[in-house]
Amino acid sequence: MMDIDTFTRNLESEFEEVETGRLTPLTNYRDIPEFNSMYALIIIAFIDSEFDVLLTGEELRKTNTVKDLYELVRNKLQEKE
Repeated sequence: MMDIDTFTRNLESEFEEVETGRLTPLTNYRDIPEFNSMYALIIIAFIDSEFDVLLTGEELRKTNTVKDLYELVRNKLQEKE
């Protein structure tokens, strides 16, 4: 599992409209003005391709910050071990 800073930078690079350095682990990604359902799909696809972890819409709705996403992925990876 990558560290949270690398996770944040890699996630940020998935969003074309988000300038570099805008996201931090404590950023509520839902507060990004450009955030919409397409961003939610991008997040799900990013996590699937990078970590082979499938998130449901319900799981994603329970997260707000980048750190929440990171912790969710980390927990799901631990469950797979």
